[in-house]
Amino acid sequence: MSELSSVLKKGNWLIYIFLFNLILFSGFTSINRDSQEESNPFFAPYGTPFETPPFDRIKNEHFLPAIKRGIELHQAEIDAIVNNPKPPTFENTILAFDRSGQFLSKVSLVFSALQSAHTSTELQKIAEEISPLVTQHRSNIYLNEKLFTRIKAVYEQRKRLKLGEQERFLVEKIYQDFVRQGALLPGDQKEKLRQIDRELSLLSLKFGNNVLQETNSFKLVIENKKDLDGLPQNVIDMAAETAKKLGLEGKWVFTTQVPSMIPFLQYAKNRELRKRLFTAYIMRGDNYNEYDNKEIIKKIIKLRTERAKLLGYPTFAHYAIEVNMAKTPEKVEEFLLQLWNYALKRAKEELAEMQQIADEEGAGIKIEPWDWWFYAEKLRKKKYALDENEIRPYFSIDNVKKGIFTLAELLYGLKFEKRSDISVYHPEVEVYEVKEKDGRHVGLLYLDFFPRPTKRSGAWSGALRRQAYEEGKRIAPLATICANFTRPTEKSPSLLSLDEVNTCFHEFGHALATLLSNGKFHNRFVPRDGVELPSQIMENWAFEPELLKLYARHYQTGEVIPEELIRKINNSTLFNQGFASTEYLAAALLDLYWHQTIFDQEIDVNAFEREITKKLGLIEAIVPRYRSTYFQHIFSGGYSAGYYVYIWAEVLDSDAYEAFKERGLFDQKTAASFRKEILEKYGTVDFYQQYIKFRGREPRLEPLLKKRGFLN
Repeated sequence: MSELSSVLKKGNWLIYIFLFNLILFSGFTSINRDSQEESNPFFAPYGTPFETPPFDRIKNEHFLPAIKRGIELHQAEIDAIVNNPKPPTFENTILAFDRSGQFLSKVSLVFSALQSAHTSTELQKIAEEISPLVTQHRSNIYLNEKLFTRIKAVYEQRKRLKLGEQERFLVEKIYQDFVRQGALLPGDQKEKLRQIDRELSLLSLKFGNNVLQETNSFKLVIENKKDLDGLPQNVIDMAAETAKKLGLEGKWVFTTQVPSMIPFLQYAKNRELRKRLFTAYIMRGDNYNEYDNKEIIKKIIKLRTERAKLLGYPTFAHYAIEVNMAKTPEKVEEFLLQLWNYALKRAKEELAEMQQIADEEGAGIKIEPWDWWFYAEKLRKKKYALDENEIRPYFSIDNVKKGIFTLAELLYGLKFEKRSDISVYHPEVEVYEVKEKDGRHVGLLYLDFFPRPTKRSGAWSGALRRQAYEEGKRIAPLATICANFTRPTEKSPSLLSLDEVNTCFHEFGHALATLLSNGKFHNRFVPRDGVELPSQIMENWAFEPELLKLYARHYQTGEVIPEELIRKINNSTLFNQGFASTEYLAAALLDLYWHQTIFDQEIDVNAFEREITKKLGLIEAIVPRYRSTYFQHIFSGGYSAGYYVYIWAEVLDSDAYEAFKERGLFDQKTAASFRKEILEKYGTVDFYQQYIKFRGREPRLEPLLKKRGFLN
């Protein structure tokens, strides 16, 4: 109190009051902060089964304080590495870096899961506040010169150190990450990089929010029952329930959510309504309203180009693809265009067949994009006598779950037990405990299958916690699968289309990569064009007769799917393959050209799209799978200059599946090798070398060409 006494003696009583209030306020602030932390579930062990996030206790207001605290803790951990007086070693620098930031990661994974699967206006506003904080924090780490100096020192002596395969890989990838994030740039350019990253994080967030708003804003409301002509009863029932939820009982509502839109395009006889719904879908983000994404795209492309050039790359595509198996955008373009020629030829043949049907029926039309699904369905019935409505009853969501669980058991001996004691973020979410054959705990799987206004479109797999080792103990992962499958109705359970079944197997493959991962460290490095191998290989089993007989049963009678239907499904595997390949490749090439083109004048987003589709010779009856203004993979996801990876990985998955076909679809030895070399080491060693270890050779292109029907 000596300083305060001195102040009083001088008669500066106003200053004394100020200091007194400051101390008092600080005390209250400390008490208030302690109180907030006590009520915030992130600030203490969860005390839940398997330390799962207590969604029943987590509130929106908990995220920002927890993220801020996570940043503080992470920075303190980084400071401890930087200020360590001992010479840099693998343990005190690389391993310490790998273990840092776990509290921030814990909170961020939960927040990001809610943001994508069950968001709200409040959460979106919190995200806008969190995004620049996290981006700045990330920049502070990767542009920390003293930290990089220590990492570089370990990197330069890595060959002399007695490091294991995973340890050496970790050193090399962390060093590479720092260089790619600007660690070698001079000070003024580092600041420029910070600014670019801040802007990009907010623009990407805004892009995704706009797509969600556009998806939710359109409703095709049908009042005249005649406009439902051609639609199956289950589709009509689903539309009636959607209308009821919107307070429009007695009417029918269709949306641009895929499970609602695609059946309408397949079966609705009213061509004008098909056009209206399809147009609403492809115009998302391109309506010159507050959710228009064209200006955002222009800014993102400009900033990404600046960022790449700052780091010494000619284009962003060169920067992004350098760390992938493909290495260069030129190699990717050559690969895609090689497939494009096969796909476009097949798509033109399919179009001619559909146009012939329309002409024979006297429709008097030229097939347009909103007609493709309608006439493709007619063509499927004509060529294969296959009606998807005849098939759906055998693929209830429960049966498909049984199918993926059965496959995992046959391949890897895994067991799935439903848990009712795990807190979830939405009542529709189910949780399963995953166990080894001998009962050992592997992890948990959260399933969230149906669309809602708070969920982004599409399907994806993520994690609420990722596998690692701490003090020799394995930290079990919490994997998630989110989708937008056909909803159940009051009259029937969720009955999936063949595409939805395929998607379910795909995302389950991603989840298995999360669940069976067994790396030593927290950081994982998978080349983007290898990420889809674990997911896409699972699709190959979905409609194999041996597996279908184990899970595809009629939801009412329990009858196993008849041999005749299995034959039709397998005979039709190449159906519409020209369309599917062409619309995908058009989107992949659009992404590539966005990121490898050097724009020397103001960008016109729609004009650029038209230029690319014209250059490719894309037929007018097909629109790229994603137009730029709602292409979330590349403008608000992690696939910028990387949407090509799905078909690149299909080369791997088609080749890898050949190993199972050669030795047996459920061959235990082959499955054990795939688990050991691909799934368990996922992201912890060189991915391409691991594939070669599994397969015994480099992958071949022929299995993909055969699977797509491009080779006889």
